[in-house]
Amino acid sequence: MKLKALLAAAAVTTIALSGCAVDNSGSDSTKETIRIGYQSFPSGDLIVKQNKWLEEALPNYNVKWIKFDSGADVNTAFIAKELDFGALGSSPVARGLSAPLNIPYQVAFVLDVAGDNEALVVRNESGVNTIPELRGKRIATPFASTAHYSLLAALAQNGLSASDVQLVDLQPQAILAAWERGDIDAAYTWLPTLNDLRKTGKDLITSRQLAKDGKPTLDLGAVRTEFADAHPDVVDAWRQQEARALDVIADDPAAAAKAIAAEVGLTPEDLEGQLKQGVYLTPAEVASPEWLGSEGKPGNIAANLESASKFLAEQKQIPEAAPLKTFQDAIYTKGLPDALKQ
Repeated sequence: MKLKALLAAAAVTTIALSGCAVDNSGSDSTKETIRIGYQSFPSGDLIVKQNKWLEEALPNYNVKWIKFDSGADVNTAFIAKELDFGALGSSPVARGLSAPLNIPYQVAFVLDVAGDNEALVVRNESGVNTIPELRGKRIATPFASTAHYSLLAALAQNGLSASDVQLVDLQPQAILAAWERGDIDAAYTWLPTLNDLRKTGKDLITSRQLAKDGKPTLDLGAVRTEFADAHPDVVDAWRQQEARALDVIADDPAAAAKAIAAEVGLTPEDLEGQLKQGVYLTPAEVASPEWLGSEGKPGNIAANLESASKFLAEQKQIPEAAPLKTFQDAIYTKGLPDALKQ
């Protein structure tokens, strides 16, 4: 999408946000508001939201949670300056930090590493059993998402390009509807929609497999740079609660599943199974050289984002890849690792 169109979309977002799911209960007009964009995939973000930990940690602020369907929509809201924090995948972040978007935000947390919770699924009745057999088939995925990135990587691994298939840009719920109508042959998407597709379909490849082949994808927490510069204490409080949620996922998966289930409308039993499909780091791992790094020493996640930017450029999704320094500068390392201690 050209820059003018993106900026126009951003302007529309300012109006359209009123149509998003917004949780701003108990707001006080005398307090400054923190705006957090979230998505419905299983993560610690939903545990923080459900348990109102951030509201407890920051009593002098209003906390407004705004639901989005994909990272592309989160990027648009950041462009419109409608968000302070947002949850989105590594591919949308790589796109957002590259030209022409150049979104002024920084990666401040790793929510999860994609495993079997994102996958390319084909309809059982399609007769397709391998990725090369997808040639000419209709495949849905949310464009500019981690799933879109992974789909392109999976096709490229198997000698196919985007032009060899019929790509359809749909959000997860729309994918499910199209699947049930028989309008699409396959889809690359994430939980919880993914499990609905698996009832009448089968995995051809998962993001866990692609990660082993050098194309890992992540779900990240980003913060608007201007906000982080003005409120480093708020960023610390937010990261501490996200780290707390990771501890719950590791130490008490039943409690984690119960909290997330309340947010997405599924049973705790279903959610326990879904949590096992993702890869959730410990707070210590988040602040390790492999991921965010430490203060003044951005971690390897910068190289991961640079790789994604190069791939997006090769696929003609962006004009050109951004240099490594762009991504290193976009890792919010202030206070790490102490900033993750509760």
